[in-house]
Amino acid sequence: MLTGMRLQNFKSWADTGEIRFAPITGFWGTNSSGKSSLLQALLMMKRWFGEIINYFERRTTNGVVEGINNKLKVIKRVAYGFRNFLNFRLRCLMCWHYQANPA
Repeated sequence: MLTGMRLQNFKSWADTGEIRFAPITGFWGTNSSGKSSLLQALLMMKRWFGEIINYFERRTTNGVVEGINNKLKVIKRVAYGFRNFLNFRLRCLMCWHYQANPA
């Protein structure tokens, strides 16, 4: 059961401090005070709960795959004028030092 949370560097919050939850918890305050940011953080944790637990149990992330995807998107954006797919493929392989035709 989630009994509390603390947000650091999330949207407009530098540090919320410890927020404790009781059986009935209400968020109220002035407009633009960050109430919806707290609720969005809770929904985000609910949506990614399995992945968060996986990180703490196994210390693995999908950071490498995300990095490769980002690099491919950058190459694709830069390679807009390539005449054919072979040039795009060679550029992608070149970034990771693969040989196109291994001997």
